[in-house]
Amino acid sequence: MKPGSLSETRTIGVISTRSAATIICWTRDKSKAVCSMSIKTASKPEIPIISTICGSARATYAPSANCPEFIICLALLFLNLVSVRTSKFHYMAYSCERWIKPIGDAHMLDVLIHSGTIMDGTGNVGYAGSVGISGDSLSVHLGDVSDLEAVRKIDATGYVVSPGFIDLHSHAGLTILGDPHHDPKIRQGVTTELVGIDGISHAPFKTTEELERYIWLDSGLNGYPPMPPDWLSVSELLKKYEETVAVNVAYILGNSPVRIWGVGWGEKAATKAQIENMKSVVREAMEEGAWGISTGLDYPPGAYASTEELIQLSKEGAKLGGFYHTHTRASLKSKGRLEPWMEALEIGKGADIPVHLTHFRQGFQGDGSHLDYLGLVENARDSGMDVTFDCYTYPYSGTTITIGFPFWAKDGGPERLIEALEDADDRARMKREMSEESIKDNWLTNFNQPKNKIYEGKSIAEISDLRNQDSRDALFDLLLEENLGISTVGLGTNPQTLPDFVSHPAGMIASDAILFGDHPNPRTYGCFPVVLAEFVRAEKQLRLPEAIRKMTSFPAQRLGLQNRGIIKDGFKADLVLFNPDTVKALATKDHPKQYPVGIDYVFVNGEVVVDKGENTGATPGRALRRGRS
Repeated sequence: MKPGSLSETRTIGVISTRSAATIICWTRDKSKAVCSMSIKTASKPEIPIISTICGSARATYAPSANCPEFIICLALLFLNLVSVRTSKFHYMAYSCERWIKPIGDAHMLDVLIHSGTIMDGTGNVGYAGSVGISGDSLSVHLGDVSDLEAVRKIDATGYVVSPGFIDLHSHAGLTILGDPHHDPKIRQGVTTELVGIDGISHAPFKTTEELERYIWLDSGLNGYPPMPPDWLSVSELLKKYEETVAVNVAYILGNSPVRIWGVGWGEKAATKAQIENMKSVVREAMEEGAWGISTGLDYPPGAYASTEELIQLSKEGAKLGGFYHTHTRASLKSKGRLEPWMEALEIGKGADIPVHLTHFRQGFQGDGSHLDYLGLVENARDSGMDVTFDCYTYPYSGTTITIGFPFWAKDGGPERLIEALEDADDRARMKREMSEESIKDNWLTNFNQPKNKIYEGKSIAEISDLRNQDSRDALFDLLLEENLGISTVGLGTNPQTLPDFVSHPAGMIASDAILFGDHPNPRTYGCFPVVLAEFVRAEKQLRLPEAIRKMTSFPAQRLGLQNRGIIKDGFKADLVLFNPDTVKALATKDHPKQYPVGIDYVFVNGEVVVDKGENTGATPGRALRRGRS
């Protein structure tokens, strides 16, 4: 037998830990037993450590002809001791011919979730079954599983076992680095987040100074990392999420950093040479793992991009299998209420790239018919375009309060906005251009100055009364005091027509959650369980299997994930166990920071992150890279 060849061997034993695997095998003629061992870690994919035992990466033992198992069992014991000393013990499964069933007949699982109703994420009806977890992967078992051995068994009687929920609109890219346990989302069953949406991603940048300025500009939407940023490239940022956070993190490239790289911070058209430069940035970012391109065409400097510029950048993304994820250009509504969405479809058609319309909905004013919005998507799909959308499940919008400021006040970056807020002439101009009526009912959050904490959750009108100021002057002064980092929440969706968007075949669920402030949007804590409790159980506007599909396999398909979002043999063990009769979101406008009930277990990459409703503190999340996940 050639060294390293297992084609002539028969595996009879395995010792497995979270970071190590030990294989014991013998040759077909049973004249020799061969054992090998390697440790696998995130930083060093494979490190042979058998040399610590016998001085070589492969040891060959010559057992007596009468008792080969004796030597094999000694080797198992010896390697197991090494395994325990070199990594956190997770489980041990082994077998010996004549003594224990051969591998294949009995395999020790990490976890066996038995007696539940499996809803696999495809939209098919649920079925009785059990799910096994080995390492980071799952297996499906039907019928009697009493002979299956597992380190831990969970009785899922009365529970639905579903894939983990995938959120395609998350603002957690920075805040999760400071709050890696990510309670507001994992307790909803979210196991994968897409960050970098709204055109606002935090790589690549040429210098740390530019990155810090950009974080500052939109700090009311995405917050700050716990420490000054020490990355510039996409690959460097993605490494920050590797087994340091509770959920998986996928990354999409925002067009704002691309524009800062190629054009700068100003409101000016890109030249052909600058567009070519930006296309190379798109290409490199996607080669490093980005899943596509996002835009937020109300957020400068990405908002300064023309339709043609976005078509050219999207063409580059399409070449590498990406998609176009867009917060549309609200300023186009002056030409017609559907114009922002029509521009998005024009970009998709011009670039031949799939289009995803984020937080797609009818506004709370109820302009026109909501069927016109849905018809736009349906007509595009009927014409052969790949168009999908997501929507959130509460009728409140949420963003940075600076979104309502005129573009000229932000032309040049955050320093220009500070200058405008301090200058009397600029303030007067902004007051003329900003309607008091449009902002007075929005409530504010994320006050960091102690003296301003009394304003948490209050409307701008209430705050202006307390300060005895015009509402816009009160807002301008607070932004200076809080260094731009204020978030706002207000009515943003027509609740009467929202169910038609949630239940539409092209729609999926996404939270658009902002994860800071003492009085955030309630969807931050309740977006996904609202679907299960209200749209499915109470209102019966969705079948449960279809609701789960909209939160699992459908977003996985949109993103391009190959091995998540479905309960299927060999897929990654991202799982949620919830009680369909009791699951409920408790977060409300007045009491938004309330965890849901009825979601008792959540697994990420095979490791339990919510156990009996409580956060375990585990951080098994991974950076999911395009082409490698």
